Amino acid sequence: MNSLEYASELIKFPSVSSTSNVEVTDQIADWLRSIDVTVERIDYTDHKGIAKSNVVGKLGSGTGGLAYFGHSDVVPADDWVIEEHGPFSPTIKDGRLYGRGSTDMKGSVACFISAMKQFRNRTLSAPVYFCCTADEEVGMLGAQQVVERSKLYQEMVEGQTRAIIGEPTRFEVVHAHKGGCLIKVTASGKAAHSSTKEGINANWKMIPFLSEMWELNNEMETETAWQNPMFNPPTMTMNLGINDHTHAVNITPPQSVCTIYFRQMPGIDATPIIDRVRDTCDRFKLKMEIVFQAPPFDIDPESPFVQECLKFSPEKSPKTVSYGTDGAWFGALKQAVVFGPGSIAQAHTHDEWVKLEDLEHGTQTYSQMIDNWCS
Repeated sequence: MNSLEYASELIKFPSVSSTSNVEVTDQIADWLRSIDVTVERIDYTDHKGIAKSNVVGKLGSGTGGLAYFGHSDVVPADDWVIEEHGPFSPTIKDGRLYGRGSTDMKGSVACFISAMKQFRNRTLSAPVYFCCTADEEVGMLGAQQVVERSKLYQEMVEGQTRAIIGEPTRFEVVHAHKGGCLIKVTASGKAAHSSTKEGINANWKMIPFLSEMWELNNEMETETAWQNPMFNPPTMTMNLGINDHTHAVNITPPQSVCTIYFRQMPGIDATPIIDRVRDTCDRFKLKMEIVFQAPPFDIDPESPFVQECLKFSPEKSPKTVSYGTDGAWFGALKQAVVFGPGSIAQAHTHDEWVKLEDLEHGTQTYSQMIDNWCS
């Protein structure tokens, strides 16, 4: 099988993050075993009781070498617009492979498996590692499980293995990206028919808090202390959502839920922001929960590994991006970059696709990297 065939098979698995990814992980593990890769499974159950699975593999012996990190979950495809085929029916047209996950990031995973396959019967001077996680799209729980439980990952850390996070970058070398923090704030009231005075409207209790969050957002958007000019945009782009989950206009809302999501950046301590939200919640007697928090990814752009990776890129200087990856949790690996086929502009779209030439080039480039550091 080549990268196109691997990618097509992976797309057929509807591994949306809200469902189990065990079947697609089983398939990946079988492929790895077929090319003599030692396989480690890290299974767990998410907070909704859904079975999830990560697979970590090693080709060759010793320590050091090169590691690849990808994920098998995909975002929902409810908005898919192509009538001729569904999002989980891989289709080739006009030099592109269409399907959910083709770019983000089953195409990349397929490229690296195809590259590893070329070294099955070759003598390696250093090992090649492979890791494919669950839940990258919804909080990176899979990556956290790998960090906490994987013996092969600990081996990578001890040997300071070079790491490639294979997210779509158009083969540009990414040395830093933003992290993230999701906070959930809940105001509680009392449901009643709105024609009476028996209810307590939770939305009214939320409004003073929202006013202060509006002020906090303005500060974060305008004050340089909260900005990092190496990113575009240079701010943490705090996003706020509101939902009272009340299904009729004549019911006094018994709860009001506010979500706050901002993207932490290297060099900026986000603790004061979180503390300010918590203090505001305390003053207005609201419940606060930190649902998710991931650190930013940041590698010295002048480091030897980043400079070596530039040899495999059409662009001769590294860049930063504003989206996040599992790389946020792999900070113990000091030689790491984000680097992969496809464009992030095609990720999560209603007609997601990856160029066939990118799949071919991805396999070739990853093969060259393995050859450079492991052969």
